[in-house]
Amino acid sequence: MDVQHQPGKERFVVVSGGMESVLEYHMLSGNRIDFSRTFVPETLRGQGIAEKLVHTGLAWARQEGFTLQASCWYVKRFLERGRRRG
Repeated sequence: MDVQHQPGKERFVVVSGGMESVLEYHMLSGNRIDFSRTFVPETLRGQGIAEKLVHTGLAWARQEGFTLQASCWYVKRFLERGRRRG
């Protein structure tokens, strides 16, 4: 599964079957980033696409040194799990 980063559109994308699954983010003041939306078309759900998008997006943001924030409930779950693990 190939995840493409489209920084000009502030999103990560997986194209499958001619359909786009996306993880959108917004740059905030300073070095903060907000992951705002995850979307996978209904016919592509259950294949781990959203999870792959989120793992890729969070890894990129951490590598870049951003302070992470999530207004998207799905991304927020990943961040909360990471905090519990230490």
